[in-house]
Amino acid sequence: MRCRQTKLETIIRTKYLLNLSEAQTIVSAAQAHANRSGWAITVAVVDDSGTPIIVSRLDEASPSSVNTAIEKARSAANTGLPTKVLEAMIRERPGIVTLGRVAVEGGLPILYKGQRVGGVGVSGVKSDQDAEVAQAGLQALDLNS
Repeated sequence: MRCRQTKLETIIRTKYLLNLSEAQTIVSAAQAHANRSGWAITVAVVDDSGTPIIVSRLDEASPSSVNTAIEKARSAANTGLPTKVLEAMIRERPGIVTLGRVAVEGGLPILYKGQRVGGVGVSGVKSDQDAEVAQAGLQALDLNS
């Protein structure tokens, strides 16, 4: 017996979610990269809504880096854009800064099969170094499988 496809089945989509184990993989790889470079950082991984899954601060990282890392991750997750892109957008359209997003390099969206599943944010060193650490964390997650 064959089942017919209903209209509802063509509307419903699969939603991918980032889980704690995957977030821990990102944080571990990011922290390993930072440790090799001698950088004291905080890493935050958020889900697609911007809610933190895990936040981890290395021993010598500034306490103020915690909120910054979370907000970088949240901004990347909510927009689907690296925060470096948001930083460049503000130069051309300063009014964007009022939208409540952190527009400082160091946040990357986590994308899987064309969907935003979260974001990773790093704070504690220079912005380009924060982004480097965030990228190292993302690379540990095999998003192409």
